[in-house]
Amino acid sequence: MCREYKSDVFSMLMEDKSYALEVYNVLNGTEYTDPDLVEMIPLDQGVSLSIRNDAAFIVDMHMNFYEHQSTVNPNMPLRGLIYLVNTLEQFLKEQEKNVFAKRLIQIPNPHFVVFYNGLEQQPECRELRLSDAYFHREDSPSLELICKVYNINPGYSEKMKANSKVLSGYTTFVEMVRENAKLGMSKKDAVEQAIEECKKQHILEDFFRRKRGAILNMVHFDCTFEAQEKFIRKESYEEGSAESDRRAIINMHDLGLSADQISQKYPRAVVEETLGSLMS
Repeated sequence: MCREYKSDVFSMLMEDKSYALEVYNVLNGTEYTDPDLVEMIPLDQGVSLSIRNDAAFIVDMHMNFYEHQSTVNPNMPLRGLIYLVNTLEQFLKEQEKNVFAKRLIQIPNPHFVVFYNGLEQQPECRELRLSDAYFHREDSPSLELICKVYNINPGYSEKMKANSKVLSGYTTFVEMVRENAKLGMSKKDAVEQAIEECKKQHILEDFFRRKRGAILNMVHFDCTFEAQEKFIRKESYEEGSAESDRRAIINMHDLGLSADQISQKYPRAVVEETLGSLMS
């Protein structure tokens, strides 16, 4: 069984300009209707600290960084700053702007939003500030970055979700996956069953028809990665433990203990191999 489901579905949803625009409209009280107004920003040239759970795009000179998280990380404003710097650098390069020019360069207004749906209790909305990380607190910091965190779990942000089929559908999907996991399903089966149920209930039906294969492939990748990660940790621990044993055997030998005496604590084969390497 893989660990608790961490959805990459949100980033896949945000790759669709119409979905991204819908969420943008709900958050900002706007009524844009043309998806072509959305200019997607690739985050591969910057610091993407997670696998496919980030989205960035520009609408009417507003630069938006959206992220889904199942845990609230107090360093999200700092990460946002890194995202912003890398993205602005690319933006200025594409616009062929010179920061040493005499004329003022206009840049998009940045906005940072996290959609939280983890299991820990969190308020409906909160703000994380970059200045909270400053070693010295200041009343008016020279640089501030605010990241808004919206709790989209059932019972939270209901008005916002009521106006967004993307956010409401995404929340419903994640809850279905969790319920399936509680029934003992594997991660892959839990996700696949949730996809089929969403299609039956016409919840983001077109999206799940188009992206079903990609979602299941991502789940397979996550499980394979997690299994390999666990194997590497186990292997590293065993290697570290073996090296610790070798050092202890050598120390006991240096103190004058015989191979028989050392073998009372460590396997004779290990003792003989270790002491033999000292003689070679």
